[in-house]
Amino acid sequence: MPDRPLDCLAPLPDGARLLHAIRPAGLAGLLDALPPPQAAFLRATGFQAATQELAYLPGDGGVSGAVLGLGEDRSPFAFGNLALRLPEGTTWQLADGDYDRADAVLGFCLGAYRFTALKSPARGPARLLCPEDAMRQPLAEAAAIWMVRDLINTPANLLGPAELAEETVQLGRRHGAETSVVSGEALDSNYPTVAAVGRGSARAPAVASFRWSGSQAHADSPLVSLCGKGVCFDTGGYDLKPSAGMLRMKKDMGGAATALGLARLIMTADLPVRLAVRIGCVENSVSGTAMRPLDVIRTRAGLTVEVGNTDAEGRLVLCDLLSEAAREHPALLLDFATLTGAARVALGPELPALFCNDETWAATLLRTASTRHDPLWRLPLWDGYDGWLTSPVADLNNVSSKPFAGAIVAALYLRRFVSPVVPWAHFDIYAWNDQPQPGRPEGGEAQAIRGILAALTQVYAGA
Repeated sequence: MPDRPLDCLAPLPDGARLLHAIRPAGLAGLLDALPPPQAAFLRATGFQAATQELAYLPGDGGVSGAVLGLGEDRSPFAFGNLALRLPEGTTWQLADGDYDRADAVLGFCLGAYRFTALKSPARGPARLLCPEDAMRQPLAEAAAIWMVRDLINTPANLLGPAELAEETVQLGRRHGAETSVVSGEALDSNYPTVAAVGRGSARAPAVASFRWSGSQAHADSPLVSLCGKGVCFDTGGYDLKPSAGMLRMKKDMGGAATALGLARLIMTADLPVRLAVRIGCVENSVSGTAMRPLDVIRTRAGLTVEVGNTDAEGRLVLCDLLSEAAREHPALLLDFATLTGAARVALGPELPALFCNDETWAATLLRTASTRHDPLWRLPLWDGYDGWLTSPVADLNNVSSKPFAGAIVAALYLRRFVSPVVPWAHFDIYAWNDQPQPGRPEGGEAQAIRGILAALTQVYAGA
């Protein structure tokens, strides 16, 4: 799919109206500074500067400006309702105020997103006057998040394994990366668990990858490795999901989309690192060639895995990618997957679960996630549950027979394929908004990537 421009930005100030963003503590000062008729209008309408409160300022030509209430919300999402609430086609310029301008631009752009590939939007957005050079970072983040959302929102009949692999390759090529796609017999040899998951589908599985180096990177620069679960549709296999459980399964490639979004941010920021990205592109279907419960699969690492449940396919997709990535001894290995319903039961849809084998990285990721209003919550790699993966016929099972701690058990399965000396973090994400909120429209969502980028920038670029 083409890389979409941010159509909510205005390059020229022609006709721009002033937008004031005010907290309750600053309301009196604004009222004193406004022309008396406008101040009287705000007083008469009872404007209190509460979060998401919006009032228009009258003028000779109708609406001459607007005032947005921020309340005490310091997140970008305080500005997330503006683009589709302000009059269509109007242009606005932010007045100075008690807020972070970069966050305001980001929130405005995130709220302007619409999935337009298959349906014309009901209306266009208002536009924000924004100097791109001064706002390079929030605009890069918004563009990456739009890309992730578009990938997740695309129906599975239009985004299968081949299309996801092509999206991966095209992203790498746009940034001058070396790209590759492994499929067919080479996939059977090099990524046997990915091949096993995809064998039931008429659409062939593949592993797409690319390698990139920053302009200031050299042969000894830190290697950051990203792995993404790209299950383009998940029926559950022979352990078939109920029909209601399949309604959002086009989003089961949300981990892949998230990894690609983070990769895009790393490359756009030109961090002084080497980057390796691996995406397992596959569909989990039911057919005469699909893997069965109690099949035993030999992984890339040589371990054998008994398939205790064909609907626990995401960890099978990831384990070969992690095994290959870990053998390169990266400075940091990250994987992303819409892996378990258990994580959602524990933390809900808005809070991705973080599992990490390195205390320093865990602390850094949690801190920057909080700072960037891109939350994470750490769950433990609890060694006491590791034995739950025991199998009587193979080196391990892909699930536990116990109905507890599903997200932890899944992370422990993945840990089997990562060397303990490699700093590794696993993100069990939802990648979806169940209902619209300011800056977060219903549908596919990029979770955690802004916080992770801030951590990488802090560690590797000293910023």
